[in-house]
Amino acid sequence: MGNNLLIVHGGGPTAVLNSSLYGVITEAKNSSYVDKIYGAIGGSEAILTETFLDLGSISDSELELLLQTPGTAIGSSRFALEPEHYQKMADIFKKNDIKYVLFNGGNGTMDTCGKVHEVCVKEGINVVGIPKTMDNDIAIIDHAPGFGSAAKYIAQTTAEIGEDVKSLPIHVCIVEAMGRNAGWITAASALARKNKKDAPHLIYLPERPFNEEEFLEDVKRLYDELGGVVVVVSEGLKDKDGESIVPPIFKSDRAVYFGDVSAHLASLVIKKLGIKARGEKPGLAGRASMGLQSDIDREEAVLVGREAVKAAVSGQTGVMVAIQRVPGDEYKMETSLVPIRDVMLHEKVLPEQYINERGNDVTEEFINWCRPLIGGDLPSYLNFRDKL
Repeated sequence: MGNNLLIVHGGGPTAVLNSSLYGVITEAKNSSYVDKIYGAIGGSEAILTETFLDLGSISDSELELLLQTPGTAIGSSRFALEPEHYQKMADIFKKNDIKYVLFNGGNGTMDTCGKVHEVCVKEGINVVGIPKTMDNDIAIIDHAPGFGSAAKYIAQTTAEIGEDVKSLPIHVCIVEAMGRNAGWITAASALARKNKKDAPHLIYLPERPFNEEEFLEDVKRLYDELGGVVVVVSEGLKDKDGESIVPPIFKSDRAVYFGDVSAHLASLVIKKLGIKARGEKPGLAGRASMGLQSDIDREEAVLVGREAVKAAVSGQTGVMVAIQRVPGDEYKMETSLVPIRDVMLHEKVLPEQYINERGNDVTEEFINWCRPLIGGDLPSYLNFRDKL
């Protein structure tokens, strides 16, 4: 068997997924243990069709573009793998002299990574995971590449919407953040605040059951005080029974798609309180923005890509590169390797100490934890209303 390397992307892209790809390619090109560097063009499904591209032939000047390219340059997928696919993958790796396989993705991708490792471990094929998710819900690690940029985006967007609403304070604006069952991105909107009355005025997270009555009370109180209110809510809000607060609009064999939470809550404010309201849903913009990419996020994404290659060529397999925070007042991080079995489909949600008692905001402890990850302070604004 040769010493070829294959990199595979899985799930939704982030603003720094291509930065990890850059780290993988540049580290592999400089390694005497790697012959060819292949990219699976289209995610895990591309392995089964052997749709591989030789990435080692890409020029250094072109590779630099990866650091500013949104999405994923090699493509991704949410292809549903069946048990028989994994052994077929092992056979394909052997056929193409692939000794090192790197999976870059979130919880579902790490589950795939672990299962591929199980069929490859006796074949001498090293399988290593690279964390990626804007949702920040991968277990074990402090945070995942992709989250810092998503956090910066939601904070910056909330701050700008806040200035708009402050300028014409006649309505309630409800911003819906991505994140599924984990409220990390929603919580990061709190970084928008410079002053006590700045947006977001309310934050609702999926880790707490949504109470419609309390929500309306909170909105009415702040509207009477401020005139304009900005609320940030998670797309994954659920009621006390664990059901989504919006009904499903489409169901398939493997997934359920729900309606817009922001639109639902805006309608609720209009109907129940008689207050003008509108919903905003940045959606994919939050994971595709290069203009609001976090420098720290990009640097760490490159690093985990490099470390994954180093781990694979050193003989490590069945592990994922982890980012751990070094204790201390100044932000520092280090990488380590954790068993992939400890990560597979283990979802990390926002801990209780990061949520306030009423469940409509975050704590200062969360803000202190999150602030370094966006790579610097947000711009300051001047609004003469604040001087009244």
